[in-house]
Amino acid sequence: MPAAHRTRIKICGLTREQDVDAAVEAGADALGFNLYPKSPRYITVERAAELARRLPPFVTPVLLFVNAGAAAVQAAAARIPNALLQFHGDETPADCAAAAQGRPFLRAARIPLGDEGADFDLVKYALDYSHAQAILLDAHVDGYGGGGKAFHWSLLRPSAGSPLVLSGGLTPANVTDGIRQLRPWAVDVSSGVEAAKGIKDPERIQRFVAAVRAADAAQPA
Repeated sequence: MPAAHRTRIKICGLTREQDVDAAVEAGADALGFNLYPKSPRYITVERAAELARRLPPFVTPVLLFVNAGAAAVQAAAARIPNALLQFHGDETPADCAAAAQGRPFLRAARIPLGDEGADFDLVKYALDYSHAQAILLDAHVDGYGGGGKAFHWSLLRPSAGSPLVLSGGLTPANVTDGIRQLRPWAVDVSSGVEAAKGIKDPERIQRFVAAVRAADAAQPA
């Protein structure tokens, strides 16, 4: 009997040791560290390196950048050699390639809110960023980074030829519906498991992970 698909889980915006430990204990596959200085969840590269050292094998650190120069990206990557990169600004395919230098990366696609989301050409976007390991789907909000808002998942096709990471306004209450509609390779949550910006709630993390696993179990193999 075929095994059910296992949706990977990324918890983003970690700033504290206890939150890193709670996410690992709950079963997260990846933890995101926000290196965008204008974000309320921003931490320095040095702080990200400290937190990343707490991760056990097979839990991946992810470094989030917004319009950072190639030199800054490479310097941060040198401090955390096993990190996956995430580009969340206006980076072109050439920008991503120059900064990553062969290192695996995610590219965020900012999906318009409301019915305008139906006009977003996800297939073309995935082709443009075909060197990305996956396309991260997030809501288009003012500024950059997560805004805690969900776009209309039903407006997008379930597959664009690249692995999809569903993000944007996910919570323990709605992640099951998001997985059912898009069947993403992974999900990414930040504000949906927080007590305050940058402060995670261990109980909400546990509920989020449990909801993802329940959604996986309900999906046909």
